[in-house]
Amino acid sequence: MKKLKEGIVNRGFEKDEEMEGCDSDDEDNSQIAKLSVYRSELEKQDGFDNFLDWVSEFELLRGKKMGDEDDDGRVVGQFKGSLCIYKETLKTQVESMPKKNPKMGFFQHIPKNDAIEVLIRLYIVKATDLHPADISGKADPYLKVILGKHTINDKENRITQTLNPTFGKLVTFEAKFPVETVVTIQVFDYDQFNFDDMIGETKIDLENRYYSRHMADCGMAKNYELEGYNKWREPQKPTAILQKLCDQYSLGQIDYNQLNGEVSVDGHTYTAETEILNEGGEYVKTKEHMALEVLNHWHEIQPGNALVPEHIETRSLYLPDKPGIEQGKLEMWVDMFLLGIPHLSAPTDITPRVPKSYELRVIVWNAEDVVLNDSAAITGEKMSDIYVKGWVIGANEDAQNTDVHYRSLTGEGNFNWRFIFKFDFLEAENRIVHKPEPIAGGLMSTLINLDQGEVKLKPQLSLQVWDADMLTSNDCLGELTLDLNKMALSTKTAKKANLKQVTEYKSSGINMFKRRTRVTRGWWPFKAKEKGQEEYELTGKADLEIHLLTAEEAEKSPAGLGRKDPEGLSFPNRPDTSFIWFLNPWKSIKYILWNNFKYKILKLFIFLCVTAIFVLFMYSFPGYMSKKILGA
Repeated sequence: MKKLKEGIVNRGFEKDEEMEGCDSDDEDNSQIAKLSVYRSELEKQDGFDNFLDWVSEFELLRGKKMGDEDDDGRVVGQFKGSLCIYKETLKTQVESMPKKNPKMGFFQHIPKNDAIEVLIRLYIVKATDLHPADISGKADPYLKVILGKHTINDKENRITQTLNPTFGKLVTFEAKFPVETVVTIQVFDYDQFNFDDMIGETKIDLENRYYSRHMADCGMAKNYELEGYNKWREPQKPTAILQKLCDQYSLGQIDYNQLNGEVSVDGHTYTAETEILNEGGEYVKTKEHMALEVLNHWHEIQPGNALVPEHIETRSLYLPDKPGIEQGKLEMWVDMFLLGIPHLSAPTDITPRVPKSYELRVIVWNAEDVVLNDSAAITGEKMSDIYVKGWVIGANEDAQNTDVHYRSLTGEGNFNWRFIFKFDFLEAENRIVHKPEPIAGGLMSTLINLDQGEVKLKPQLSLQVWDADMLTSNDCLGELTLDLNKMALSTKTAKKANLKQVTEYKSSGINMFKRRTRVTRGWWPFKAKEKGQEEYELTGKADLEIHLLTAEEAEKSPAGLGRKDPEGLSFPNRPDTSFIWFLNPWKSIKYILWNNFKYKILKLFIFLCVTAIFVLFMYSFPGYMSKKILGA
């Protein structure tokens, strides 16, 4: 027997729209090829009959059953076969059928018993809802695949701290039927100081699929393409497959009409395209689209014989000692090809996509119409000590603050302050991929894996305007959330900024990742909702400049945080009334006391002067009069 070849290769989809259910609000997906996604095992789908259409399975048991003994311990193998008893004479009936072998009788579709070598490709996309295996409530899953005496262990590529790992693995085998027929796919949890625990496993009978009349060896695509992400994978073209099926079922001649794109088989007529774009970029005539249209409707021509479409199946994982309790799910598909056939297509690439690094620069220039939250203790003036807070990953992860514009009396704030946020973005899922820093656990960190794994977040810029307080906690006055995938449009002036910008923008939002010039500037509103209220209130407006750069662009054109170099920003031109009162006593006297109480101060000064004069007069007048009277 030829030596079995095996290996694991990372693969991945070339386009996120290949799977049904992928969303893209900004693109027209009508021309994107789709595949079927089954939420359970392929063999359990309606019409596929566990792929036992060509054979029956019987367990081979050892010894004699004693009492209530369980049969599971007596199973030593499996017999596959087909049994039929006929009343009529076979020879005359079979000889009347064209292209039939009289020796096979009515077992014309049963494969020969000869051993064959088959190339197996297992595409394992991801696992979902795995049972937690660590005390952290997560797991460190990896794959183990077994076919016959051969095992592939992918422990070194384990994925840490997740119950929903994306494996993106292609596992390849060269197997021999009927010797190696059942593949076992196991998911294990890696343990640093103990034996690894199996989370669950699933088993697939490859031989049943390969010989089934449903053609489960390679899913039938909905479109025929010569290149690109949807390139035809079958070794045979649709016309050859259709001709083989028509011969097998004695359906007569296939009628192709390339003038109007019609094809007729056994009284059924279908319409499809008659041209295809070849590798040279030219449109040429072809029958393949028409043949594929028939294959995709084969269940109408041969009821009960539907062909397996291009698909992803979802298989439940179980533990051998807990067969009825699901431990998670595995999303995957299988392709099988006879070894030695020419023109075998290259494997599909399902490597998990690598996120792209970006840098988001946000300059907070000014703020206007910010609500005045405080009252001055001495003067009673309405005022706020304004600053702006912003983050992308999380308020406790990468939050940054501007400096404080003190004693804003009009709701105006001047900052000239730059935020810089760095993140990794996965375009296929429209998500930011973030890996939190491991928790510092001291001795426990050496015993327990405290790696928190990856989290995926919406690409949102969150901004808040705050009122800073010296003695009490700061007050949040309003918030603004901008989705970088569909960002609300700005206004050119503060006067035009309103709440509708952030509540009624769904049809006009801009995608910062796909703009030619990923920079915009304008005014956006802050909003807040009081307790017990259903509607938001306008609590301020911000003049922002938002610039999204790739990591390469940011490296070529660096910028500093806040007002620092490079590309430093000038200090804002704030009014003289903006200061910290206890650090600026003279300004406090001038702008707090004098500006608000100057007339009272003048009156008090005049009164004090008059009083002083009067007191001095009253004090000196008796002595002066005494001297006058005595003639001194």
